[in-house]
Amino acid sequence: MEKNTTVVKPVGFLIVGFQSLQHVNYYFIFLAFVYLGTLIANFLLMSVIWLSHSLHTPKYLAVFNLSIVDVLISTVLIPKCIDYFLLDSRFVLYDSCLTQMFFFHYFYCVESLILVVMAYERFVSICFPLRCSTINTNSRMFYIIVTCWVFTLGFLIVLIVFITKLSFCKPSPLVASYFCDHGPLYRTACSDSSANWKIGYTYTVGFIFMPLAVIALSYVCIIAALLKIASAEGRWKAFKTCTAHIILVVMFYIPVLVIYMIAGLGTGIDADTRILNTSLSASLPPLLNPIIYTLKTEEVMEQIKLFLRKQKVKLLK
Repeated sequence: MEKNTTVVKPVGFLIVGFQSLQHVNYYFIFLAFVYLGTLIANFLLMSVIWLSHSLHTPKYLAVFNLSIVDVLISTVLIPKCIDYFLLDSRFVLYDSCLTQMFFFHYFYCVESLILVVMAYERFVSICFPLRCSTINTNSRMFYIIVTCWVFTLGFLIVLIVFITKLSFCKPSPLVASYFCDHGPLYRTACSDSSANWKIGYTYTVGFIFMPLAVIALSYVCIIAALLKIASAEGRWKAFKTCTAHIILVVMFYIPVLVIYMIAGLGTGIDADTRILNTSLSASLPPLLNPIIYTLKTEEVMEQIKLFLRKQKVKLLK
């Protein structure tokens, strides 16, 4: 007997996160200001890097790319969340929902890989100081970053293709999240979603746990190299160049890891608490990343001071 492979697609999805959170409107007004700050901070940092020839290095090529990704993640996520919850427009058409899912997870995965690239850059600079300029050139960094984008694109295409193979019994399934998220969405299907579960598992391991493990390993090597430096001042000076990246890594991975650890221990977590945690972990790092890299990096601060001095001289003239 021939198997029926008809796929029943819904008209759209209804986003139903934050059902029990009080005064949720204030939260999304806060996110609106976060989005505005994200745009300003990242475009300022990108402008400083673009206009300062001394910052045209592999390190700042990665930082510039991180700022681009931060702007894209926030643009895909926050305006739509404001539309869903603040303007009470929670129904999303099927194609629009899958489009948001694709771009959010695409940029999120790219950001995770860019943090690995930045760890690689620090590893080469500290562990191979005499050869770092030949090992890690601008062109090589460019190719590494392009590879991250292309590799992630292939994976996300597969993820979306398998979503389109799902059948839904309801015309407007309820998605218990704050956007068209992969996990909450595929769980609303009434057909077999085991392949989607496997893709979600691969996503978690391949773009969260493995990158974090590689970053941790790179810092083990960096610490081993720092311990070989004779003076404490020299060790601290070298380590200080890593502090901005370490803060970025902690902000990006720790909130997500906390959710996975709680789930792994079998401890129940309130749905709204989970959604609040994941929404903040997706919204705040794009705002804080450029601020941290500006304040914690001497080269960027020097370029900003130089620009301000030039503007002051022009005003005096």
